[in-house]
Amino acid sequence: MPADTNPAGDIFGGWLMAHMDQAGASVALRLARGRVATVAVEGMKFHRPVKVGDEVSLYGMLIGTGRTSIRVCVEAWRRDRASEQASKVTEAVFTFVALDMAGKPRPVDPEA
Repeated sequence: MPADTNPAGDIFGGWLMAHMDQAGASVALRLARGRVATVAVEGMKFHRPVKVGDEVSLYGMLIGTGRTSIRVCVEAWRRDRASEQASKVTEAVFTFVALDMAGKPRPVDPEA
């Protein structure tokens, strides 16, 4: 939406990063089977701008787990409304930590 853009009409990187965080958390939540928190974002690279009206698709892929952590690579792709051609606009690795009910780190089941 226009409120999410800079004066040139490009979507703010922070808006895109927030949605990527949600996509990565969706992957991590399923593996953790419960609450997770974002603890790190690595290698955020913006390849192309996203314009108002573009369709944005987000893809998350599990790349590893630790004792309490889950790493997810998230890619964002854009497609102009009038085109069938999609292009990758950004990517990053998000690290999440599984949390218990008290908000403390808890082990991730590697068999999940």
